[in-house]
Amino acid sequence: MQAAPTGHDWCDISTDVLPVDGALEWAVLPSCGAVVLFSGTVRDHAEGRTGVTGLEYEAYLEQARPRLNEVAAEIRRRWPETGRIALLHRVGRLVVTDAAVVVVVSAPHREAAFAAARYGIDAVKATVPIWKREEWEGGADWGTDAQHLESARGLG
Repeated sequence: MQAAPTGHDWCDISTDVLPVDGALEWAVLPSCGAVVLFSGTVRDHAEGRTGVTGLEYEAYLEQARPRLNEVAAEIRRRWPETGRIALLHRVGRLVVTDAAVVVVVSAPHREAAFAAARYGIDAVKATVPIWKREEWEGGADWGTDAQHLESARGLG
């Protein structure tokens, strides 16, 4: 994982453990009274699958990294008062309770911070080409919640 940037957007994909606390601390600004953090972690079940032991994430990096930046740009377009944005995703093999994705948004007020963070995770899931393979007691296969990729601007 790259170190926190000097700018106001931190978008990255890495095999390293995600810096959840570091992203939260980085997003704090004197002008922002609200910081919202969403951390998506590997859970022990999936739709129709119990006993999930881990996930393996793969990304089409040449497209995924630019799309993370597009999501950040769209957040700034919709919520211009946004302070800092972190959109971080892990790839490779993860086990139950590992952080797979982190979205952090700071803004002057909570309404914008919550809305922008919610949009951020929804847009990452819908627009960034990252796939997961689930491992569970009965075998391993691609996740059951795959969806067609969309444009960040086209999302509600």
